[in-house]
Amino acid sequence: MTVPQGQLNIAEARSDPRKTPGPVPAGAGPEGVRRRAGRGGRRRGGGRGMTPPWWFLVPGLVFYAYIVIVPSLRGGAYAFTDWTGLGNSFDWVGWDNFRDVLDDDAARSAIGNTLLLALVVTAGQIVLGLLLALGVHSRVKSRMLLRVLYFAPVVITPLVAGFVWQYLLAPTGSLNSFLGSLGLESWQQDWLGDPHLALWSVCAVIIWQHTGIAMSIFLAGLQSVPQDVLEAAHLDGAGPFRRFWFVVRPFLLPAFTINLSLTIINALKQFDIVMVMTGGGPGNASDTISTLIYKDAFNLGQFSYSVALALVLTVFVLAISGVQHALMNRPGRSSS
Repeated sequence: MTVPQGQLNIAEARSDPRKTPGPVPAGAGPEGVRRRAGRGGRRRGGGRGMTPPWWFLVPGLVFYAYIVIVPSLRGGAYAFTDWTGLGNSFDWVGWDNFRDVLDDDAARSAIGNTLLLALVVTAGQIVLGLLLALGVHSRVKSRMLLRVLYFAPVVITPLVAGFVWQYLLAPTGSLNSFLGSLGLESWQQDWLGDPHLALWSVCAVIIWQHTGIAMSIFLAGLQSVPQDVLEAAHLDGAGPFRRFWFVVRPFLLPAFTINLSLTIINALKQFDIVMVMTGGGPGNASDTISTLIYKDAFNLGQFSYSVALALVLTVFVLAISGVQHALMNRPGRSSS
């Protein structure tokens, strides 16, 4: 059996360190074998191995369409009928339910409350989340404990949080008792029974529970900022605000985008905490679109009207999220 010249030279070099191997022919050795095998494998596959088998998605897409898409389209069609939720008999009424939404004082009030809640909650969560992230990102010794404490409300079930705060904000609850013990009786309020305070109290509870999510996202963005860039800015004489605005802020733009999207969507469809704490009251002072949908469907039996309200909420979510996404991703923004 003949031994290739390249392998013979390598064997001689290993047996005698003083000898250096001669030139190895191109393609010889294990690397060349692997390259040739790789080229041969690609030729045999005809390039099809590089394309993901999209048909693996078909079972999941079919299941998703059957569970989500088809029921949503079928349910949306009821908005154009007078279906009461009982039986299969209904008549097509066209846009009558949507015209009723525009003429309904309760619906207009709920739409206004929903937009106000979304604005207040979004601003509160973004600002507080950023401040908390900056605080726990510093070199404070207790920063790990503070991160856990600030994030703890997120893992509480919204129903539990609503019942707890309903007790705390009651006229004889802990908050008014605490204010009375400090001699601040004039500050005591019926936080959930006053039409002017109920919605603001609900907004405060929502901000308290969900700010930890915004803090975590901002904290992840802060950890991506190169320390050498911050040190260079400090050496150049940039103060804390200038370092944040010109160095840290560009790295936080993706975190801002994610936080705005999540916060706006969550605020627009807020239901559980509002229903537990106030039930939409007093009157309709704290009703949102979600709570009004529940009341019209299950208390009044107006299922087709409630579906029309649900479509209005869907349009709001899509429109506001689309505008927010367009503004946050407009050309030239990253360089601003």
